[in-house]
Amino acid sequence: MTAPSNPVSFVELFTPKLVTILKEGYGLKELRADVVAGLTVAIVALPLSMAIAVASGVTPDRGLYTAIVGGFVVSLLGGSRFQIGGPAGAFIVLVALTVERHGVDGLILATFLSGLILLLVGWLRLGTYIKYIPYPVTVGFTAGIAVIIFASQVKELLGLTLAGKEPGPLLPKLAALGGAIGSISPAAVAISLLTVAVIGLVRRYRPHWPGLLLAVGLGTVAAWLFGLPVETIGSRFGGIPQSLPAPALPSLSIEKIQAVLPDALAFALLGAIESLLSAVVADSMSGQRHRSNCELVAQGAANVASSIFGGISVTGTIARTATNVRAGSRGPVSGMLHALFLLVFMLMAAPLASYIPLATLAAVLATVAWNMAEKHEFATLLRASRGDAVVLLATFLLTIFRDLTEGIIVGFGLGTLLFMHRMAEAVAVETMRPVVEEDVPDSVRAQGRQPYDASIATDPDVVVYRISGAFFFGAAASVANVLERIAEHPRAYVVDFSEVSVLDSTAASTIEGFVRKAHRAGVLLFISGARPAVRRVLLTHGVRPPRVRFRVNLTDAVAMAHAALGAPGPNAAVPAPA
Repeated sequence: MTAPSNPVSFVELFTPKLVTILKEGYGLKELRADVVAGLTVAIVALPLSMAIAVASGVTPDRGLYTAIVGGFVVSLLGGSRFQIGGPAGAFIVLVALTVERHGVDGLILATFLSGLILLLVGWLRLGTYIKYIPYPVTVGFTAGIAVIIFASQVKELLGLTLAGKEPGPLLPKLAALGGAIGSISPAAVAISLLTVAVIGLVRRYRPHWPGLLLAVGLGTVAAWLFGLPVETIGSRFGGIPQSLPAPALPSLSIEKIQAVLPDALAFALLGAIESLLSAVVADSMSGQRHRSNCELVAQGAANVASSIFGGISVTGTIARTATNVRAGSRGPVSGMLHALFLLVFMLMAAPLASYIPLATLAAVLATVAWNMAEKHEFATLLRASRGDAVVLLATFLLTIFRDLTEGIIVGFGLGTLLFMHRMAEAVAVETMRPVVEEDVPDSVRAQGRQPYDASIATDPDVVVYRISGAFFFGAAASVANVLERIAEHPRAYVVDFSEVSVLDSTAASTIEGFVRKAHRAGVLLFISGARPAVRRVLLTHGVRPPRVRFRVNLTDAVAMAHAALGAPGPNAAVPAPA
C-alpha cells in the first residue's frame, strides 16, 4: 500500500533547524548542554583546522577563518541539527591543486563560486539525488584521499629537506621523498611519534579527553622545552593574526571565472557529498532527520561567507559532527558556539600557536588519514562481488593517480552500469506452464477456485508469458530476444505484467513491436495485471486496443482469450469484452 503523499511547502523545506528547535522550546538546560558540546568540538577543531590549512598549501589562519565563519553559517542556516562545518581533510587535494594552478586569489574565487553553485543546487532541490552515489564510490574516493593526505605529510613527519618544490602527483612525490631520505630529522621524527602516541593512548584509555589538543600541546611543549631544531608555524608562516580580516569580495573577471570554474564545480560536488554524508551520520547517531536541500543552501552560504573573509572551502565534517552528537548537543546552537569559541581561542592564544611544530600538525593529519580510510569497508567490498570491487578499485586508483573528480565521475558511471546490468539480469520472461490437477493446493480447491493457468491445461492455442522485474532499457534487448525466439504458434498470447514494477519508453517500444508482429500474424494479444503507471506508458507508445486488450488479472485475461477464440477452458467464466 502506498502511503498518502503529504506535500511539503517551500518554507518548510528550507526552514533552518535552528528555527525548528526554537519553536520546540529552548531553555537554560538546552543552552548549558550546547555550551559543553560547542566547547568540546572547538577543542577538536582548533588543531585540525590549522593542520588542514597547512596541508592544503595555505596559511593556518585561513583554516581558522573557515571554521569560524563557515562553521557559524552552517549551523545558523543548516538543515541538520548537529552538523559542524569547517575545513575538511577530503578537500586537501583539491585545495592544494587549486592553489598551485591559480594561487590563493584563485582559490578564494573558486570557493565563492562553489558556494553559489551549492545555493543553486539546494534551491533546485537536487540534494535528494546526491544520495544515489554508490557506496563503493564513496569508500573508494575516501580511501584514495586518505592515501594522498598521508603521502602529503611524509615530508613534515620525517623533517625531510627537498632539493626543489614537492611534486603534487603521487608517484613523483614518492620519488622526490625517497631521494631526500638522507635528510631525515631525528627531532621531527621524535615529535611525530610523540604526537601519534599521545593521540592513540588518549583514544584508548581516556576517549572523552581532547586527544588531538593534548597531543599538539605536548608536542609543542617538548619541542620548546628541549630546544629541538624543528620547523614551527612561526618559523614558516610568521604566526597567526589575532583578529578576523575585513570582509572583501574576491576579484571577479570573466577570464578568472572561466579558469577556476572546473575547480569550483569540483568543490561543490565534493562539498555536497561530504556534507550530506555527514548529516546522514548525525541522523543515524541521534534518530533525527535532516533537510538535505536546506543543508546544501547553508553550505553554499557558508562557502560564500568563508571566501569573503579569506577562508577556504567549507563542508560538513563527519568527525567533528559525531563529536558534537556524542558531547550531548541539543541543536545548532552548539555549532554556532563552537565557532565563537574558536574565535576566542584565536584572539587570546594566537601568539602561542607560533610555537606549534609542523611535525605535530602532520602527525595529527596522518592519524586523521588513517581513521578516514575505512579499511574494514574497503576489504568487505573487495570480497562482496566482482562488480563492486571493480567500481571500488577504479575510484580508488583514479583518485590517487589521476584526479579526485575523475575518480568520482568514472566510479559513478561504472556503478550505474553495474546497477543497470544487475537490474537487467533480474528481468525474466517465463512460460506459465499448465498445472497438473493433483498439484493444486487444497486451499485453492476448497475455495472453488482454479489456479490462474488451469484454463490453458487443455488448450495449446493460448500461451501465457509473465515478465517480472524492472523492465527498462537495460533489459529491453534481452526481453525482445526472448519474444523473438518464441517457438509456439498459438492463436492467442497472454502477457502478464503483474510483476513488472518499472517500465520505460524503450521497454514499451519493445512490447509495441511484439504487438505489431502478433497483429500481422493474426494472433490475439492480451495484457494482464499492468499497474496504472505501466499501462499509461504502454498506451502512450501505441500498445492499445483493438490490437491488444487489457485485463486486471491473469485469470480474466485467459478466460477472455478462450472466449474470443470460441473455446473456453474448463471452469473459466467468460467475461464481457473490454
